[in-house]
Parts: sequence; structure tokens; C-alpha cells
Amino acid sequence: MSFWAGKRVLVTGGSGFLGSRTVERLRSKSPAEIFVPRREKYDLVQTENVVRLYGDAHPDIVIHLAAEVGGIGANRASPGKFFYNNLIMGTQMMEYGRRHGISKFVAIGTICAYPKYTPLPFKEESLWDGYPEETNAPYGLAKKMLLVQAQAYRQQYGFNAIFLLPVNLYGPGDNFDPDTSHAIPGIIRKCVEAVRSGAKEVVLWGTGNPTREFLHVEDAADGILLAAEHYDGSDPVNLGSGMEISIEDLATLIAKLTGFDGRIVWDTAKPDGQPRRSLDVSRAEHLFGFRARVSFEEGLRQTITWYKAASGR
Repeated sequence: MSFWAGKRVLVTGGSGFLGSRTVERLRSKSPAEIFVPRREKYDLVQTENVVRLYGDAHPDIVIHLAAEVGGIGANRASPGKFFYNNLIMGTQMMEYGRRHGISKFVAIGTICAYPKYTPLPFKEESLWDGYPEETNAPYGLAKKMLLVQAQAYRQQYGFNAIFLLPVNLYGPGDNFDPDTSHAIPGIIRKCVEAVRSGAKEVVLWGTGNPTREFLHVEDAADGILLAAEHYDGSDPVNLGSGMEISIEDLATLIAKLTGFDGRIVWDTAKPDGQPRRSLDVSRAEHLFGFRARVSFEEGLRQTITWYKAASGR
């Protein structure tokens, strides 16, 4: 609580999926002010908007969550947009934060920054050992440049920027748009709609063989604030749950929880993405005491319940 006392905190992307949870938890810590810019007023790709944002907010701390994100399909459709927008937003936010004299910058990276064939569990030291999985490499590399910038600015200017690598997030309020959603909301939507329509099968992308690790959005928000409070180092830090599940097992579990008892068909013409994902989460626990608390099945139940209510039927 004392860390946040009197601080003015700027949270970019603060009205989004992760950002809204982070802001909600931040309010309970009673900083002097929380400033959440809206994209309609502050498009952070435009330099003049970033300059105006810092002039309006006068922050002490910046938590940079704003990002152009999506699943495999969205990344394949707009690799240039994902690369440019994420790179420019992050670079400008950190540069003008430095010029403004802020005391701390919390940069949020992505699991997509890791090499395609990273040994499991992913350790932060492996981050530069190869090229990311091709379908989301432009996004992953753009976000990874925040780490390079943070370390360079710390070396030259003494700028206190930290870099966190959250794994795939999920939870109530996730993006369920079929064109841009990630695996969990995409599968939930298909199963719920199949139950409602009486469909006997759902078609999912890929082979079902890849594995993923998932972190509940509320756990991620807690991890970000713990890092902001207690971590001031230059090394990247994973944020994850330490679990691993295949997409096939994930689909089977979601089918059970939604009541879908039909057939799951795999469209193997579609890409799988990175073969496996599972994080070593020991650094976050050691450095700032973070450990995921929401059980995976309970988190899925919450997400399914929320989607059923939000979809209105």
C-alpha cells in the first residue's frame, strides 16, 4: 500500500481484458490517481498523442498494457499491423516516459516472444535462442523489443523499466470474436453454440496436439502489481501458472463443462502454432512472491458462465 501512496499511475490498455482487472486491483491500493487513456482520444501509434497523454496524466508510474492482439488467424491476416502498432506504441511510451522523468515503467511482453522450439519449461534465459513461431513472430518480436529498450535505457539513462512475460490469459470478459479470439474463448463459443443449436460436431483448428499454459486474468493482474511493487531488475520475468495441457485435452474439458457431447473434428489444414508452451515460473515467485491461485477448471467454469450470460441466450 505504501508503495502506491501519492503515486499517479498511467495504465495504457486499462479498459481492456487484462487492463480492467489491473485497474480494479490497483484501486484497492489507493494511489493518488489512476489515469486510463481511451484509444479514441489517445491513439498511441501517433507520437503527438503520446506526448499529449504524458502532458495530461503527469504519471509517476506507467503500466503499459495496450497492445494489438489476436489469435493465430488474426496474426496471419495482419502481421504488418501487429508488428508496427505494437513496436511503435511501446517504443514511444517508454521514450516519452523517460523524457517525462517517470520513476518506473512496467512493460508487458508476450509468450510469443520465445523461440519456436524452446526447451520446456521455458526459462527466461532461452528468450534469445531462436526465432519465434512464424505465425505470431512479428507480434512477438515487436513486444520483445521492449525488453531491449528497457535494458538499453537502464544502462544509459538509469531508467527503471521492468519486462514481464505473461503466458496465454483467459477468464470472464475475454475476447470471444471468432475472427480474433484465442483458443479458450474460441472453443467455448463453438461448444456453447453447438449445444444451443443441437449441432453434433464442432470443428477446431489444427491437430489438437500442441500444448499450452494458461493464466487466469485475475492472477495476471496480481502478478503485474506485485512486480511493480517489488521488482526493479533488468532481467525478463515469466508470469504463468506452471501447468501444461494439450489443445485436444483442453477441448475435451471445455466440451464437458459446457455440456457438449458431440464430436470434435480437427481441421488439420489450419496451423497449430508453437508446438508446446510451458513456463518456468520460479523467478517470479523468488523475486516478488507471485504464484497463480485460480485453479484451471474453476477458471474455465467462470469463463463459460460469463460467456453464456453475455451472449444473451
